[in-house]
Amino acid sequence: MKPLIIGAIVLSLSACSAVTIQPQATAKITSQANYEDSRSFYFWGLVGEQRVDVKQVCLSTYVTQMQSQQTFSDGALSLITLGIYSPHTIKVWCQEQVIGETL
Repeated sequence: MKPLIIGAIVLSLSACSAVTIQPQATAKITSQANYEDSRSFYFWGLVGEQRVDVKQVCLSTYVTQMQSQQTFSDGALSLITLGIYSPHTIKVWCQEQVIGETL
């Protein structure tokens, strides 16, 4: 019984989570993001403010989706440090620009 409880605690502490934002309601994009970076947060994600300049990421196209995600490796780092260091992965998807199209 004890290994089961410990396993459940470890699993719940290392669970993945994601927050997805889309300027227009569309189906969630699952293709590879145009931009991906790991950002530092602390104390279970309660401390730390990170910004992404989407105009610099997408240049002359529009943002179609942004996501803040705690991946398995992010969760493992948070678990190892007991939540003191709690990184999140930031992803940005840009609109596909058609050749010859001007925005």
